[in-house]
Amino acid sequence: MNQPNIQNKVKSPLLVYILKWVSLSIFVGILSGTASAFFLVSLDWVTNLRESNLWIIALLPLGGLIIGLAYHYWGADVVKGNNQLLEEFHNTKQVIPLKMAPMILFGTLITHLFGGSAGREGTAVQMGAAISDQFSKIYKLEPKDRQILIIIGISAGFASVFGTPIAGAVFALEVLILKKFRFDAILPSLLAALIADYTCTAWNVSHTQYNIPYVPAMNTENVFWAVLAGIIFGLSAMIFSKTTHFWSDLFKKISYAPIRPFIGGIIIAAVIWITGSYKYIGLGIPIIESAFKTDLNSYDFLLKLLFTSFTIGAGFKGGEVTPLFFIGAALGNSLVWFIPLPLALLAGMGLVAIFAGASNTPIASTILGIELFGVESMYFIGIACALSYLFSGSTGIYTSQIKGGLKHLIYDWLKSQRLRN
Repeated sequence: MNQPNIQNKVKSPLLVYILKWVSLSIFVGILSGTASAFFLVSLDWVTNLRESNLWIIALLPLGGLIIGLAYHYWGADVVKGNNQLLEEFHNTKQVIPLKMAPMILFGTLITHLFGGSAGREGTAVQMGAAISDQFSKIYKLEPKDRQILIIIGISAGFASVFGTPIAGAVFALEVLILKKFRFDAILPSLLAALIADYTCTAWNVSHTQYNIPYVPAMNTENVFWAVLAGIIFGLSAMIFSKTTHFWSDLFKKISYAPIRPFIGGIIIAAVIWITGSYKYIGLGIPIIESAFKTDLNSYDFLLKLLFTSFTIGAGFKGGEVTPLFFIGAALGNSLVWFIPLPLALLAGMGLVAIFAGASNTPIASTILGIELFGVESMYFIGIACALSYLFSGSTGIYTSQIKGGLKHLIYDWLKSQRLRN
């Protein structure tokens, strides 16, 4: 007689759970996808405005001062950016302020308008997480459920800004939880990523397309070359992370924070004026596309590395991922001189592998490569991402990331041996 009631009690919590996360994923996906669409359209507008009026780069110090003052007086509680998302995930204290979204949007557009070298993923991820976390108040979520909410916000932001929903879903899980996956977050993360990507596309926003026309067969020789390329990409990722942290620590010696990007802007604008080169500012999408087709200068990757690490270290806003795409594709392009793999394949391997090493997300980066270039190149992409991750050192672009896994056990052991000796 009581059997139906027992079954209803079992089914009801499950149904409520499913409805809760499906509805949250839909809301976050639509809102984050719309926010990313607005951001990408605005970013194109300010980029075109700068390229049509190159004299505006002389105002980069002013732009830096505006960003510095804005965050100092109105955004001190969201200035940590992506690292704040990581910290809040691991130690949930308070809802991420919604103002993080307009603050990072404003800061990124100002950075790109006046010629800073920065990316865009940080903006989309922070907007997505800030929007999603507001629902924790509406749904009155516990800390454990808030973690899932932050995951789907990051997933939706990453997926919609690059047009790679599966990579976005896995990135949100991998970047936050290196030691242990939250399996209960997989479905909401993927659903939010798919909806956000669809929403962004529905607003007629397109994403950059890349093509690797020829992928050679996997054999012992080609595996060796892929491993060698992956090691080089990993070492380059480590150099980028360490260089960014170096500039950041150097600028932190200036006690009054708003002056940091002002001084950084003076130096960047002066270097651009002296060299007369504009290819290393902004996102650098045209150079990334060229890396798959024609030979680039062998030093292009290094100059982009210096411009971006200095821009971010000085306090400008945006992100590091698209510049890492530039650095990786340009480096892969230059490796063709001594690694006998196709030019486009090396550029594609570098594009995702340096990101894998710098962000400690080899799985998401491999999937990103498959979504961007096709399944044909997945073995080369996977080898490059895995080796880059292993050889990128114990650091990364996200200082608040909790490290885990075999790689960091090895580095911790080596560090202890050096201290012992």
